[in-house]
Amino acid sequence: MPKKLLPSTESVVPIEIIERKIYLVRGQKVMLDADLAKLYQVPTKVFNQAVRRNLSRFPQDFMLQLSREEATSLRSQIVTLEKGRGRHPKYRPLAFTE
Repeated sequence: MPKKLLPSTESVVPIEIIERKIYLVRGQKVMLDADLAKLYQVPTKVFNQAVRRNLSRFPQDFMLQLSREEATSLRSQIVTLEKGRGRHPKYRPLAFTE
C-alpha cells in the first residue's frame, strides 16, 4: 500500500512550536542544533555528525558556532539547566541559518 502524503497545509510539528525555536543571532534568524535534532528525532550529537559529514551539500554560510557569550545568553533565555553530572553541554551550540 503506498504511503499517504500529508497535504502541504498540514505540518507534523505545529508552526508555533517551530517559530518559538527561532532566535536572532548576529542579525540572522537561526535555529540551534539541539532544536533541529529534536525536530528530526535524533540526538544532537548524531545530528551534528551528519551535518559535518555532508558539509559539501550546504552553502558555506548556513551554519555558525556560537561564542561563549552568545551560548550563555541564549541558555539563560531558554531553560535553566538541571544539576548533576552530564547535564551541562560540553560544546558551544551550532546555529543554522534560514
